[in-house]
Order: sequence, then structure tokens, then C-alpha cells
Amino acid sequence: MSFHALHGGKRIDRGADASAAREREYHYRRADAAVHAAGLMAVAAGCLALALSLPNPPGWRPGIAIGLYALGLVASFGFSAAYNTAAPGPRREVLRRFDHAAIFFMIAGTYSPVSLLAIGGWLGTALLGFVWAGALLGAALKLLAPGRFERLAIGTYLLLGWVGIVAAAPLVEALASWQLGALLAGGIFYSAGVLVHLATRLPYNTALWHALVLVAAGCHYAVVLRLAAG
Repeated sequence: MSFHALHGGKRIDRGADASAAREREYHYRRADAAVHAAGLMAVAAGCLALALSLPNPPGWRPGIAIGLYALGLVASFGFSAAYNTAAPGPRREVLRRFDHAAIFFMIAGTYSPVSLLAIGGWLGTALLGFVWAGALLGAALKLLAPGRFERLAIGTYLLLGWVGIVAAAPLVEALASWQLGALLAGGIFYSAGVLVHLATRLPYNTALWHALVLVAAGCHYAVVLRLAAG
């Protein structure tokens, strides 16, 4: 066999590999888009259910707590969908900043009803202040220094997500056993999602990561919905 035949064969192999990679990427993005579509529909329905479950008038504490939670939920799922479905380019890079920043707002938003409506007292206020301060700093870091301090950001996500364990005692007194289980399950699903996100060689890892986020958010939503109803 001639050198040219071998060289041409290598070009064909490389072309086939590139075509297969594009095909895989297409299916990965479609799966992720489907997860985001389900998430956006769930968020829209969930926010409506929250609004309907609040007392009329809701009072300032439940109103602020549920409002912050809904804002974080919409921001996180909305920016995630916009970023992950955007075409490559400068616009996508800007959306990436807001997507990563919105994760901090979702964490702090989830703490808002739990801290104000379940924990209460000085501990609930202190915990909420700590989480929101960390979330604002983390969001600023993501917006102003994108692509830097990635490990620090991931560690901060996890720290803020699990710092609520310091309020375990009042949570046990205030919440039903199923609510405690749902809070814990949500934290575990979120943490598992981080591991899946980091496993970049895992097929469909982005779609699986976002699916775990959706399940985790659903666990926490069940707790918040019950708190909203009073």
C-alpha cells in the first residue's frame, strides 16, 4: 500500500471521528435542552402555586421570604437555559457569567424561607445574613472575574449550601420529618450534581448534572411550598 493511500486513510479516519464527535455533541445538547425545558415549565408552575398558597395578605415576612426564593429560582433556571442553549460566541460568554452568578442567588433564595419561616430568631437572621453576604460576594466574583478562582467558587457553593447544618436543632423542632428528609435529599442531589459536572468525560454529564439540580430543587421546593402555606 502506498504512502498516499495510508495518509488518505488517516484523513478519512480523522474526518469520521470529527463527524462522530459532532453527532454526540448534538445529542448531548438536545438532552440538556430537554432537561431545561422541563425545568422552566416546572419553575413557572411552581411559582404560580407558591403565589396561590400564600395567605391573603401574606404579611411582610412570608412575602419577602417567598419572593426572594422565587427570584432565585427564576434567575438560576432562566440564565442556565439561556446560557446552555446559546450558540458559541461573545453573547454566550456573557450569559455564562450570569448563569454562574445566579447559582449563588438560588442558594440564598432557598435559605430565605427556611431561615425566616422555619428557623426564626437570631439564628435564622444570622444564618440568612451570612448566606446572602456570601452569595453577593460570590456573584460579584463570577460577574467581574469570570473563569478565575473556579475551585474557590465550587467550594463556596458547597459551603453555603451546607452551612445550614448549624441550625439543625431548630429545624428538627420546626419541620416535619418528611421536610427534613427533603432538605437533606436536596443537598445530597445538589452535591452529587457537582461531581457529575466535574466528570467531563461522562456521556451526557451536563444533562445529568442539570437533571440532578432539577430533582434537588424539587425536593427543596416541597419544603418551601409547605412553609408558604403556613
